[in-house]
Parts: sequence; structure tokens; C-alpha cells
Amino acid sequence: MKPAERHPHRDTGTAGTLSVPITSAAAARSYVRSVVGEAWRPATTRAGETAVMDLLLVVSELVANAIRHGGGLAGFEVTLLSEGVRLSVHDYSDAVPSAAYGPGTLPPAHEGSGYGWPLIIRLSREIHIERRREGGKTVTVFVPLM
Repeated sequence: MKPAERHPHRDTGTAGTLSVPITSAAAARSYVRSVVGEAWRPATTRAGETAVMDLLLVVSELVANAIRHGGGLAGFEVTLLSEGVRLSVHDYSDAVPSAAYGPGTLPPAHEGSGYGWPLIIRLSREIHIERRREGGKTVTVFVPLM
């Protein structure tokens, strides 16, 4: 996948979507950190390091889920908004996780997995899952930075 890149227009209040080829959670975190660092300078934002760490946790979980449970990562998009970041992760599986729209409760016992969706639910807003025409699905979330 070699998508086009559009840069954000922070001075006009419009959002820009940045689509990049990402192959791992680490690469996605690194890219999102650089994008957020460019857009939200400490002097012009109330977004603190805690909010950015929450964002990076969501990035990690979404990308890891696509790789582990979604048949692989088909695409990754970052949309900068004045209040936060919208993430869209595309994978190759049509299956919607059963916990996707749940209450965000943690698993009753430590089983080594099952913590990703509760983290995503707790740290994100506006979770949407859509099936893609070409197969697979897109998981889109908004993570506030204010």
C-alpha cells in the first residue's frame, strides 16, 4: 500500500489525514509521536505527556490487534483534529471483535490477553468499525488530547 500523504492545515482549523505504510506497532507509535510532536508544540497545546502516552497505547493496541487477529495490517491513517487524533486501522478480517462495543471491563482473570479492547474503549471516543468493500474492516477511533 502506497497511499498519498496530505499534511494538516492547523492554521485554518481543518484536519489533515496522513496515510503511511506501517508494518508494526512500534513503527505506528513512532510515526504518531512525530506527527503529534509537530502539530502540538508545548507552547500551543494543553496536551500533556500523559495524553500522548494514552494515544500511543491505543495506537499499539489497534495495530497489534490488526496484525494478530485481523489477518495483517492493510492500512494506517492519522487525522489531526483540534481536540485530538483520529486513528483508522485497516485489516484483512471481516470479523468484528465481540468486545469492541463493550463496557471496557478488564478480563476477570489474568490470561495473558484480552486487555487491548478495554484499553481502547477507556482511552478512545467515537469507536467505529466498518467492513471494507475490498474485504476486511476499518477500526476508527478518536483519542482526545485535551
